[in-house]
Amino acid sequence: LEPVWNEVGIEMRNMGSPVKVGKMDATSFSSNLKGDLAYNYRGPRTKDDIIEFANRVAGPLIRPLPSQHMFEHVQKRHRVLFVYVGGESPLKEKYIEVASELIVYTYFFSASEDVLPEYVTLPELPAVMVFKDGTYFVYDEYEDGDLSSWINRERFQGYLHVDGFTLYELGDTGKLVAIAVIDDKNSSVEHTRLKSIIQEVARDYRDHFHRDFQFGHMDGNDYINSLLMDDLTIPTIVVLNTSNQQYFLPDRHIESTEDMVQFINNILDGTAEAQGGDGLLQRIKRIIYDAKSTIVSVFKSSPLLGCFLFGLPLGVISIMCYGICTADTEGEVFEHEGAKKESGDRELTDEGSEEEQEEEKNGKYTELSDGELKQKDIMEKKKD
Repeated sequence: LEPVWNEVGIEMRNMGSPVKVGKMDATSFSSNLKGDLAYNYRGPRTKDDIIEFANRVAGPLIRPLPSQHMFEHVQKRHRVLFVYVGGESPLKEKYIEVASELIVYTYFFSASEDVLPEYVTLPELPAVMVFKDGTYFVYDEYEDGDLSSWINRERFQGYLHVDGFTLYELGDTGKLVAIAVIDDKNSSVEHTRLKSIIQEVARDYRDHFHRDFQFGHMDGNDYINSLLMDDLTIPTIVVLNTSNQQYFLPDRHIESTEDMVQFINNILDGTAEAQGGDGLLQRIKRIIYDAKSTIVSVFKSSPLLGCFLFGLPLGVISIMCYGICTADTEGEVFEHEGAKKESGDRELTDEGSEEEQEEEKNGKYTELSDGELKQKDIMEKKKD
């Protein structure tokens, strides 16, 4: 980010912007950050996006459009345009409140009815409108619910080039995201056909699905594979539920717009099978998958570094385990030898006792033999 941040500072200084760009060690000087109002940037880390964000939050919350010429100029610059039409009202107060919350994402304007293009017709005033996708839509409190939720949903175009950051932002809308996963560099019929099908559904069936679905395409399957912990073959279509990490895959090939509409209806009525989720089993699977992916990516990018990072700890652990196991074995050997020696000493003692008993026995036999000889001599003398 630092080189991009330096470019932002240079450009904004050259533009004469009132916004000051700086940097500081927040771990040491966090208490120096003071202010009544702060906006946290959550957009892409590019120079143009950061400058646009700074200019947006530095200006007024609601920017007036005093003329048709100004309206046309602003409409050309912004793909999505929110406009309040009318005088003072509770709806305007709510609009200002929502603008203070969502100014980090989009611009908010106000205009009188005579400034609007001729093709715009309003059922009543005051009104909040969004101009996008070549047309306009009017906020209806009864159908669209809370104004903040409606603006948060409608701040995206009907069809998007989806990437990881866009998916992260779409998580706040509560919508399901229908994506054609293709290779932008591949101009084959299958890749272009799936992209066209999603575009047609987003355009022609907007009134049916725009409250529940966001449509778009994604270039390549690397990010989607890591998200689903699966290996999708492109081109394909996947519908993501970013709120609970569930996803839906069609059970057959999508050949036409009608097939895609049927697939979406199956999801809405609950007949399509949901996969993934954020349950305990899926969380364990995610931990294992992330660990495996990290190890594989490290070894692919730098095999030598991978061997050092994972080989050294494993080697140390192996040596420790070997030392522990070997120490226990040697202790058992010593104990066994000690027991064997003690047993041998006992055997020797027993053998000694047996020899003493044998000697005593032999001694008795010897004493008895001498007595018999003496008695024999006496008897012989008596005979004589």
